[in-house]
Amino acid sequence: MTGLQGPENSASEEAEWQLRVDLAAAFRLAVQFGWHESVGNHFSAAVSKDGTQFLMNPKWSHFSTIRASDLQLLDARDKATMTRPDAPDATAWCVHGWIHRACTAARVVLHCHPEYATALASLKDPTMLPIDQNTARFYGQVAVDLGFGGMADNDAEGERIAVAFGNHTVLMMGNHGVTVVGGTVAEAFENLYFFERAAKTLMLAYASGQPLNVMPRQTAEKTAEDWKAYAGMASAHFEHLKSVLDETEPSYRA
Repeated sequence: MTGLQGPENSASEEAEWQLRVDLAAAFRLAVQFGWHESVGNHFSAAVSKDGTQFLMNPKWSHFSTIRASDLQLLDARDKATMTRPDAPDATAWCVHGWIHRACTAARVVLHCHPEYATALASLKDPTMLPIDQNTARFYGQVAVDLGFGGMADNDAEGERIAVAFGNHTVLMMGNHGVTVVGGTVAEAFENLYFFERAAKTLMLAYASGQPLNVMPRQTAEKTAEDWKAYAGMASAHFEHLKSVLDETEPSYRA
């Protein structure tokens, strides 16, 4: 019968709406943490199992205004996307479309230019050295791409970035910024949160001019492994941050 929906459709729509709400929250929170930049940068989240269908912020919309209903549902296989009046930003379509297509485990992709991560990405050697718990959290999980060739607005650049990402959780984009991924919005947001804190610690240590006390490989590996027991922190942290948004900026849920 026309107009009736089965339980599977209803569950799917509810799951997508919750994903929209969480992603909208991530935009608002990025503003609070000072990670936004004018009306650029993009966050996305896969809807389909293969990652080809994904949600992303519209072109040139300020992070502070994003609502759940504003997010565009895009299909990376749709070659006509960029010919439409509501086409997304070309660099976002290139980077996020390719990552979602090539890295299906990357359900959520957050790309921005936070101060300390971008400063680290601007060094000749942007390695995240393990000098404390937070920097060691990312030991073995960071890919480094030093092939920056200007704005990533073509398939060749998008494919190169996706290949560089591989199965890592963080991509340091030399001369550019950082992209992090996660299985959920909360996980990806927590990766971005801790990576920016780690980058700040490392850059401040560099600025001291003193030799860095870099952990031995075995210690760094153990610390990174130890962090896995705290995976639940991501959800707890994100839920708390959303509860604050519910008091101060509830429009993100609209």
